[in-house]
Amino acid sequence: YHGLRDCAVELYLASGVSVLLAFETKTERERVLSLLPRNVPCHTDASFVRDAYDGWRLGKISNFDYLLALNSAAGRTFHDLSRYPVFPWVVADYTSEELDLNNPDTFRDLTKPVGALNEERLQYFMTRYKSMEGDMDHAFLYGTHYSAPGYVLYYLVRSMPEQMLCLQNGKFDSPDRMFHDLDHTYSSVLINHADVKELIAEFYDPQAGYDFLINARGLRLGSTQ
Repeated sequence: YHGLRDCAVELYLASGVSVLLAFETKTERERVLSLLPRNVPCHTDASFVRDAYDGWRLGKISNFDYLLALNSAAGRTFHDLSRYPVFPWVVADYTSEELDLNNPDTFRDLTKPVGALNEERLQYFMTRYKSMEGDMDHAFLYGTHYSAPGYVLYYLVRSMPEQMLCLQNGKFDSPDRMFHDLDHTYSSVLINHADVKELIAEFYDPQAGYDFLINARGLRLGSTQ
């Protein structure tokens, strides 16, 4: 973690893996970049985003790969929890035994951010925002973010327990506050005033496996009330 400083570069190798190199200063990073061949594509260039969009629109790349490309263009990487790739909630029904894919209510409204999905809660945010104007230098609508290291580890605690222990001073969170149920989590991001988090790529990646969803390591995470 480098405090969101602009001093790193992620290199994608021909093998498909990538490596994130963090430098002490932006100047050092730029010096290394100048040594790379001119024809190496840069994910933060507008041309990369246009090519990704064209490939997605023509069906040459999947929704998943397109969202990965957008995350990479935004400077997000799997190597940094503070800039972890963000993927949206898509399904809104976590109680039905079988999903009706022809029913619009089965899906989340992707025209709105999570914080605006619940109209009643959005009105609360807007009222609070207006009350801040004039009294605060930086009024805000949402008091939390859609992605943060703690939110990423909330989902990945079963596959990255050591990271969570570092974040929580050597202890796991209370069982009732840990990720244990999709319906419970989705309900929270709809009604909780302090919860507007999105999902992570692992929920949509068929190559990621499902270890993050089960307690394969037999961790002592406690029991919910």
